[in-house]
Amino acid sequence: MFRKRSGNKDKRKLEQGVRRLALKKNKLKNKAKATTSRHLISDKLPKSPISEQYRTIRTNIQFSSVDKQLRSIMVTSSGPSEGKSTTASNLAVVNAQQGKKVLFVDADLRKPTAHYTFQQDNFKGLTTVLTRQSTLLETIFPTRIPNLDILTSGPIPPNPAELLSSKMMEELLVSAYHEYDVVIFDTPPVLAVTDAQILANQCDGTILVIASGTTDKDSAIKAKELLNSAKAKLLGVVLNMKKQNDSSYYYYYGGK
Repeated sequence: MFRKRSGNKDKRKLEQGVRRLALKKNKLKNKAKATTSRHLISDKLPKSPISEQYRTIRTNIQFSSVDKQLRSIMVTSSGPSEGKSTTASNLAVVNAQQGKKVLFVDADLRKPTAHYTFQQDNFKGLTTVLTRQSTLLETIFPTRIPNLDILTSGPIPPNPAELLSSKMMEELLVSAYHEYDVVIFDTPPVLAVTDAQILANQCDGTILVIASGTTDKDSAIKAKELLNSAKAKLLGVVLNMKKQNDSSYYYYYGGK
């Protein structure tokens, strides 16, 4: 549950304009967690309940837009340490496992993590492409997971928001669409900086990750409002980090 208790009015405000897509609960054993490589559970433990629920998220995203194929999906959170990077990377894995050609882009140019998760160098990446120091095709890294390539953040720039709103960002998306079925972005938290709002306006869909027991409801509502103001298509709100012995479920809400 959220850290701050709120009345029905706040609950309605958070859920306004969205519908429930799926339910999920965490049953992954601590021992199993220790065997995974930086949270790539869908790759390391594909038959685990958690991996199955990432596949459920994938399926529900597909059904959330039956009239238009979603080519780009942005994953963000209201604040730090809510699980957005874990969600984004595992979502990329399960899409690749379905046979789609996937590009995972680390667009968190403040605190990037993809190069750690996928154990790649980060001397070049998104920032070198956006500053025309390298091309997209020569900058991506293939992973050992079939159908999945990654574009790390590259060197941290002094002007992340300006780079993400540049003409080169638009050109990068066009180039990526020629090579990949779906592009998944990991971005900074919505409430911290404007980067996520900028990119949300350019992507086909957005997923907002919220940490159970950490995020207060006011922050969740504010994050949703900021994404709406950026004209983001909110595909789902993921309530993450439920306690292992909690019998309640994770909830996902998708835009109507």
